[in-house]
Amino acid sequence: MKDSPRQQFRWAPHVAGCASVKPRDYEQRGQVQALNEYDAWRGLRESGDPLAVGDLVETEAGQLRICKYVGFEPAQWALPEPKQPEPEPAGQSTAS
Repeated sequence: MKDSPRQQFRWAPHVAGCASVKPRDYEQRGQVQALNEYDAWRGLRESGDPLAVGDLVETEAGQLRICKYVGFEPAQWALPEPKQPEPEPAGQSTAS
């Protein structure tokens, strides 16, 4: 997680359930071979590049897990909804 959003995340109240995360708040740091997110956390901590609160781990199956003070919880990307086309005013036609 980038620094600015990390500070906001750290001080926000804990909310249980699936966290919605914005892709713009993250940058990929690399890959790690691990059995699960806790194994990845332990391995990275021992390597000197630990996961911090707010960091994400993505499994090979594409599941996201976010690191919180209480452990790892599910997360999902919060993608903007596609803009709906403006409805045409009544009585106007686009046919030629």
